[in-house]
Amino acid sequence: MDGEFTVFEYLYRDAGNFKTAGRLRLSGQDPTAEAIIRGCLEWSDQFVAEQIGVPALCREHWESVGEGPSDLDHAYHEFVRLRPAEADDLRLPLWGTLATMLARMRGAVGRWDVTLSPNCDL
Repeated sequence: MDGEFTVFEYLYRDAGNFKTAGRLRLSGQDPTAEAIIRGCLEWSDQFVAEQIGVPALCREHWESVGEGPSDLDHAYHEFVRLRPAEADDLRLPLWGTLATMLARMRGAVGRWDVTLSPNCDL
């Protein structure tokens, strides 16, 4: 798997349906990884970014919509997909390995802790 990278695409979508997208570059590829991840998520696409060490997109989201936290915010981020990295994606900093991502997802399955998000108290 040397030199093979995967991109983890995710977003933060507030209750008003305003979205902010994020991408992480992971080393490694596995054709079964997306199905494994979806099996670990709430409603097959929701996760708490802080719980698995994925950079939360809330601050960027608030900057893009022009306001701070509101009653539209919540603790969950949305998993979009995994895909093989393209040349432009190699500019992204390396987050870690796909295996690490899978291990963190498996560790959280069935017990996503919304209290780890700063949006939990809103």
